[in-house]
Amino acid sequence: MRKYICLLLFYLFTFLPLSAQQSNDSPLRKLQLAEIAIKNFYVDSVNEQKLVEDGIRGMLEKLDPHSTYTDAKETKAMNEPLQGDFEGIGVQFNMIEDTLVVIQPVVNGPSQKVGILAGDRIVSVNDSTIAGVKMARIDIMKMLRGKKGTKVKLGVVRRGVKGVLTFVVTRAKIPVHTINASYMIRPNVGYIRIESFGMKTHDEFMSAVDSLKKKGMKTLLLDLQDNGGGYLQSAVQISNEFLKNNDMIVYTEGRRARRQNFKAIGNGRLQDVKVYVLVNELSASAAEIVTGAIQDNDRGTVVGRRTFGKGLVQRPLDLPDGSMIRLTIAHYYTPSGRCIQKPYTKGDLKDYEMDLEKRLKHCELTNPDSIHFDTSQKFYTLRNHRVVYGGGGIMPDYFVPLDTTKYTKYHRLLAAKNIIMNTYLKYVDANRTTLKGLYKSFDTFNKNYVVPQSLLDTIIAEGKKEKVEPKDKAELTATMPYIKVQLKALVARDLWDMNEYYRVWNEQSDIVNKAIKLCTAPNTDRSL
Repeated sequence: MRKYICLLLFYLFTFLPLSAQQSNDSPLRKLQLAEIAIKNFYVDSVNEQKLVEDGIRGMLEKLDPHSTYTDAKETKAMNEPLQGDFEGIGVQFNMIEDTLVVIQPVVNGPSQKVGILAGDRIVSVNDSTIAGVKMARIDIMKMLRGKKGTKVKLGVVRRGVKGVLTFVVTRAKIPVHTINASYMIRPNVGYIRIESFGMKTHDEFMSAVDSLKKKGMKTLLLDLQDNGGGYLQSAVQISNEFLKNNDMIVYTEGRRARRQNFKAIGNGRLQDVKVYVLVNELSASAAEIVTGAIQDNDRGTVVGRRTFGKGLVQRPLDLPDGSMIRLTIAHYYTPSGRCIQKPYTKGDLKDYEMDLEKRLKHCELTNPDSIHFDTSQKFYTLRNHRVVYGGGGIMPDYFVPLDTTKYTKYHRLLAAKNIIMNTYLKYVDANRTTLKGLYKSFDTFNKNYVVPQSLLDTIIAEGKKEKVEPKDKAELTATMPYIKVQLKALVARDLWDMNEYYRVWNEQSDIVNKAIKLCTAPNTDRSL
């Protein structure tokens, strides 16, 4: 055996390709030797592909929190929400007791064209049963999605119809929208919520802007709450709409990456519109770029809570098998010179992920006095020379605390066990036809719909079954108004779309209401 090993090592050092022939103590040579040794001598058989992938992941884990490796399937799934479309049958669905229930088919999509309706239960795909078999949601999605033009046979159970209906659906490209909502929230005040920054976000955004301008929009609430980011170019395009020619939007710089400036080109169509940017602790990356650009140029007012603090630039490195390494090469800096990235310890991903919990524990999310700025990270806005602080994330001009009195522990436990959603889905499934008959328009619904007490009682009863109960009557009383708004918003979503969901939900949002108060009060706007 020793002889065989020696011969193998001699072969490696003698005949490896010249590109790999570095000094004997080269890290690359060491890695090659380790991989070959494991492949040839390890006691059990090994998956060489997985071995290499695990090695890549291990290396990246010791760097920053955002350098990652994804295999071919993971890469495709990650990119789809940002690319503007995917290929599939075109339905929004949810799971009720291990059964796929169609919330609504995509308008003019392949499922709607063959007659699939909201409330239909898809029980089989190509004669394979998917109902009642505890199949993972991601596995169901894999079965329903497929290349454009391919056909899939669906077995459907419909309320009031005996037996299983069969539909053959031809898959097609299904658009993915990154604008959740767009409407006039008050006279002269428009509201647009961007969920993420994808390839088509700017086009969607400007279409929404044009529509709102026709309705008299003079002020815009740009809602970036919970927006985890996306494509830099989309963030630059949207920032450009608000800024003057040559205004800095963002710049990047790294050890081996020279500084790159991104500036406005002066053709923005929103330069005369007042803007309020709404953010919270989950607003990150591209959302922080837009926020920082507007704040540092004194172009608008930021309302909410300190943003996440993701300011690392990843370069995607495509590998031949469709996998991808996203390697951090630089930092994002706001126009004033602030680094967006919050501090981190290399290799300690767990501590990084606990940051939001630490903010809550230290009362940063609930009390502005608990926020302590690093005085060494003092910067100044470019026009009005206001003091702003670096050190991670964007601190808003107007802080809005997280209201923990209405989002109670009782509510958090009900949500964690999916009791609210499961109970709601059963309710709307049983009453969808009745609700659509009663409410022909959203305005009628919004004015007249009241969440039935029976639905609330069912949620309370289901909670008891799972040993989830309020600690006292006061907690129950405090929780119910929040649940009522949540349920009403969900019903609005099912009967119409996400736009109507936010029209209901925003009326109780402290951040949205603070922005409305500011933009309707005199002399509170920070824009030029």
